[in-house]
Amino acid sequence: MENKQTASKGKFPYRLGFGILLGLLGWLIPYLGVNTTLLPAKIMQIAPNQKVQIVAMLATIAMIVATIANIIEGALSDRTVSRWGKRNPWIFLGMICTLICFFFLTKVTTISGIIINWSLFQVALNMMVAPLVAFIADKAPKKYRGSISAFYGVGMNIGTPVGTMIASRYLTNINGGIYIFMIFEVIFTLAGLFLVGDGSNKGEKVKKLHGSELLEAFFFPIHGDVRDFYLAVFGKLLFVSAQFLITGYQLYIFIDYMKLSSASATHNLSIMSIILLIAGVSFGIIGGPLADKFHSLKLLVAAATVAMAFGVTIPAIDPAPWTMFVYAGLSGSAMGMYNSVDQALNVSVLPNPDSAAKDLGIVNLANSLGQVFGPIVASVIISTIGYRMMFPAAGVMCLVGAGLILMIKKVR
Repeated sequence: MENKQTASKGKFPYRLGFGILLGLLGWLIPYLGVNTTLLPAKIMQIAPNQKVQIVAMLATIAMIVATIANIIEGALSDRTVSRWGKRNPWIFLGMICTLICFFFLTKVTTISGIIINWSLFQVALNMMVAPLVAFIADKAPKKYRGSISAFYGVGMNIGTPVGTMIASRYLTNINGGIYIFMIFEVIFTLAGLFLVGDGSNKGEKVKKLHGSELLEAFFFPIHGDVRDFYLAVFGKLLFVSAQFLITGYQLYIFIDYMKLSSASATHNLSIMSIILLIAGVSFGIIGGPLADKFHSLKLLVAAATVAMAFGVTIPAIDPAPWTMFVYAGLSGSAMGMYNSVDQALNVSVLPNPDSAAKDLGIVNLANSLGQVFGPIVASVIISTIGYRMMFPAAGVMCLVGAGLILMIKKVR
């Protein structure tokens, strides 16, 4: 209610923006910290000789589970009626379930146990992902959509480096790092929900669905203007895949490709993360307001994707830490600009506003799938021709993604 009143007065909805930011950080930082650093470290302890293949296998299974869970849970959120709103119950339940999975992750000692745990974690995580991003479609006034998207984008740019920085401090105490992330998740998620203040929707009428309508409510959209929607989905998938083709193996890049000790790798991971954080947040802050001022979403997203293509190719030049620092500066800037306007672009190409959480969940499934697809591609390249070629491969993926974004017609 407060957000509607704020919008009607023409005031910027700061509570919505900061609520989305904190809610996003609540799941993103713990997830990325564990997924990119602590989980590979745990796998390296259990099966050091098969670590690359196991990470790829785990990513494949997680991709399949996340795809199904994201669509179903997003669709259920769209159709939820409760005294706590349609998004809050799912986000809160997702928080509880991810905490349970994190706790049991500290107890498992086998690869099969990790696979089962991480699959269940993907189900729990996507209870939070799709409903949270739907707040932008539900509550953000159109004239401020770019700026509200920037809050989400700044969170995306904070997530990877901060998660890595925290996790890198716990490479020799993996369980301790997981417990820290659990505490972090509770504080930030609850603070985000409080700020957004999504109230009861008990009076809302939910249309009963039959036949093909019921199928489409829990499936990829096939009606309406879906061309631009799928261009946005696959453009985002390639961008995120290129990013995680590197970050999914960043610990191994420093140790195996650059031949550093674990201590030196930890130090350089921290430096790289600081660079990513500064560059990402700096460009993330300006992206949304620029989009609102010049009414240009597509060109900003495409330009950021091209810039990312240059950044990800740099480490192929020399297997030395300085190349990862340059990569962090260029890619961090690109990710900052991209993430700050990406959600506004996604909302603009939705084929049906009544299925916002489900459809935005599909768009943002590109995040989950990209974090999985990237490591799979990296694993194939590393196993066949070595680490060096993974970097130009990531660059090609970015350029193709930029081409898809430029093909969108509905948005400038």
